[in-house]
Amino acid sequence: MDDEEIFGPVVYRLTMSEAIERGLIAQYQVVCVDIADSQLSAVQLVGAQAYTDEVRGVRLAALQTAVLKTAAEHRLRRVLTFHHRTSEAEAFAGGLGRVAASLWEADAASFVEPGAVWADWLCGEHRAVHRRQVLETFSAGVVKDAVMELCVLSSARVLGEGVDTAACDAVVFVDARGSTPDVVQAVGRALRMQPGEGKVASLVVPVFLEPGEEPDEMLASRSYTHLVKVLTALRAHDAEAVEQLAVPQAPGRQAPSVTGGTAGGVVSGAAQGLLQFSTARDPVQLAAFIRARVLRPEGEYWRRGLQAATAYAADHGHLRIPYGYTAPDGFALGVWIAKQRIAYRQGTLAEERVRELDAAGMVWSHREVAFSEGLDAARRWAAEHGHLLAPAEATWQGYPVGIWLRDQRAAARRERAVQNGPDGGRASGKRDGARRWRELEAIDPAWCPVWDIAWQRCFYLARAHVNGGGKLPTEPGELVVQGEDLGRWAGAQRTVAVWDGLLPAQQWLLTEVLHLAPGEGQPQTGPAPGRTRAQMWADNLAAARQYQQREGDLNVPRQHVETVDGDDRALGVFIANCRARKQRLAPERVRELSDAGMKWA
Repeated sequence: MDDEEIFGPVVYRLTMSEAIERGLIAQYQVVCVDIADSQLSAVQLVGAQAYTDEVRGVRLAALQTAVLKTAAEHRLRRVLTFHHRTSEAEAFAGGLGRVAASLWEADAASFVEPGAVWADWLCGEHRAVHRRQVLETFSAGVVKDAVMELCVLSSARVLGEGVDTAACDAVVFVDARGSTPDVVQAVGRALRMQPGEGKVASLVVPVFLEPGEEPDEMLASRSYTHLVKVLTALRAHDAEAVEQLAVPQAPGRQAPSVTGGTAGGVVSGAAQGLLQFSTARDPVQLAAFIRARVLRPEGEYWRRGLQAATAYAADHGHLRIPYGYTAPDGFALGVWIAKQRIAYRQGTLAEERVRELDAAGMVWSHREVAFSEGLDAARRWAAEHGHLLAPAEATWQGYPVGIWLRDQRAAARRERAVQNGPDGGRASGKRDGARRWRELEAIDPAWCPVWDIAWQRCFYLARAHVNGGGKLPTEPGELVVQGEDLGRWAGAQRTVAVWDGLLPAQQWLLTEVLHLAPGEGQPQTGPAPGRTRAQMWADNLAAARQYQQREGDLNVPRQHVETVDGDDRALGVFIANCRARKQRLAPERVRELSDAGMKWA
């Protein structure tokens, strides 16, 4: 009736959801019944073996038991079962009484007494009079003045349009091989009711699980073919409710039941309680199932991979999967993940698949995986040692954190050199570099000094010792911390050979933080015994003025020593230090040096 030339334009569209809210048709729920019969498998049920008498017999017995159990659990009274073959409809109804008796004998408290169970069947070859009589009995629920607690009517392609089954409160899709209209017609048998009756119809879908199959393997399992067909048919008329099942649950209002009850989630009223399972399902897996197999049917290889990836993430908390990893069912998950990364880089991976993988926790870059692992190890190592100045041999729970940090420093220094180059860093391709360095700096701002890492490590340990109330050691072996002989290191810094080889910033750190100066007999830049810092400044300033008067400038070589009144002053180091720490000098001292001819840049 979509052809307007024949039927005219749509005057008013009454959706299924709106009709339910108005009380014109019944609310409904889809009840999935897991059948785990060791004698049956999904392969048998959909393959060539499905048509053998042996398989059909075993399947029929399992279905009869499942229908009776579901009727007992959900208090169903009028049940229609739809079959693909007339012979199966007849056999199902004919043998139901025996199965009911067996179940009642085993558990009388849970199941209906066999005498209160009525079952019959219909097909297209039955006369109209017989069909009417059977339907009347089904509706009334009375046989020879005895009230039936459960009435089951089996049919094969007979209860179509124009047949009133308003008393029906459940339909069972024993076979869902028909077309979408066939499925919708079957659903309509249960939705009919008197306006305002408040009926809740159950659409029962048996799910034959493979031997050993877990409920959460539904994303790629062939066992759910009939459920997919039923949900797809429902979506054609109630899209809002079915599509809401694809929304992952989050704390809030009630969500679609996945356990036979309800679970926390934010969904529309149309979807609440729509889908129920006899065995609990993972809401994330269920949402992925609806998206991949109902809303956007995907290929089997994709579904198997997504299912395996979701299961791996649930077990391990991440998707950093080695290339050679194989899932427990033999699926090459590592290869599958690698293929998705390649398609992502090439821009050929559909946006919907990208979102699916992102939701599962996909890591798109191997380098990002390696950096995340190294950063985590570095952070834990720093938490124990107080810094990120690890020696190359350092490890954290087997991870080579020292080597990893060494490599990160090398990369940072290369990037720094590019940034300081003539093109201002335009040739740099390290888009993520700055972010990574910031993450490391957040752990230890001094993680990548411009000088030797061993020097920085010893300085950090010496400073921590002094700040803790200790005294800076002067002799080798006097204090060893984290394998570093701080006495030997401090003594070495006082020698001319070492001191003069340090950068001004290093000398400043030794002088101002550790109060360490070149040893006795060495040119002095720090306060000598018996001299205050003010006296030292005056002596160094006098040396600077003397040099400027003689040379005409203060471009003093770093190694230069100026002799003033027989006193040797390390003028080159003094000038270099002053330039490096101009911002820290008192304004009057800056003026004194400027007046003496100091060039600050």
